[in-house]
Amino acid sequence: MPMDVQVGDVLELKKPHPCGSKEWTVLRIGMDFKLRCAGCGHEVMAPRSRIEKSIRKIIRKGAPL
Repeated sequence: MPMDVQVGDVLELKKPHPCGSKEWTVLRIGMDFKLRCAGCGHEVMAPRSRIEKSIRKIIRKGAPL
């Protein structure tokens, strides 16, 4: 069953990007996710299944901390 990920959410992934950031902003969802690195701004498209396996935490925009 797919996770409840929405456009605008920030995902904390298990492994860091080479720039050192573990946080990614969701730009597009579907069969693939389009993500932007919070550290360097690099954008990637990756299969939904691969991203869902590596999610550690979902940070909702506007949600209380």
